[in-house]
Amino acid sequence: MADGSRPTLEVDARPERGTRATRRMRREGVVPGVVYGGTGQEDAVSFKVNARVLRHVLVDGSALIDLKVDGKTLPVIVKDRQLDPVRDEIIHIDLLEVRLDEKIQTQVAVHIEGVEEAPGVKEGGVLEQVSHQLNIEALPTAIPDAIVVDVSAMEIAATMHLSEITAPEGVEFLDDLEETIIATVVVPTEVEEPEEIEEETELVGEDGEPIEAPAEEGEEASEAPAEEAEGEES
Repeated sequence: MADGSRPTLEVDARPERGTRATRRMRREGVVPGVVYGGTGQEDAVSFKVNARVLRHVLVDGSALIDLKVDGKTLPVIVKDRQLDPVRDEIIHIDLLEVRLDEKIQTQVAVHIEGVEEAPGVKEGGVLEQVSHQLNIEALPTAIPDAIVVDVSAMEIAATMHLSEITAPEGVEFLDDLEETIIATVVVPTEVEEPEEIEEETELVGEDGEPIEAPAEEGEEASEAPAEEAEGEES
């Protein structure tokens, strides 16, 4: 039975197989997919779904989805998705049927908030998010849409580890609490401008001795009359 608190995705069974059929579906704005049952590959059901409908459901952000296929409603989570490397659009999606009374292991996204309020950022530091996903274990109904982390208290050069985060009710973190870094505030490095040093350059002759720079035109003109005067006196 569908739960009104989570989105519903209606799809059509997909009897078509092969690369040619898949390409045709994608040209028509249809995304091929597979939903795997609790016992694995043998229970897999191929389906196709309108790309816009799929995108609308995924944008909702819910971790648990009610899938309607072949007259059945199955609680599922996203197992994997393939994106077009150029257009960043979903070209294939894998779903996994889950039992609502059994815990499962999955990944959830990490969303940080309060960046602008962080003292370290106000002092000129740069906040870097290190972990973008976390591995968790929970009942399907307890899987959060994302783990929201408040970084508004982070000081300059601070590092936030997973051990500082409180897991949502019913959720267990599977990553190492002390080794997993959520975010850091990096101290900006100052680039020193090289000092300008004015030095006189000397002209060096073939023997390594400095030679005098050629006189300016004005100097040559002033020396000429003096040489002529010496000649007249002699």
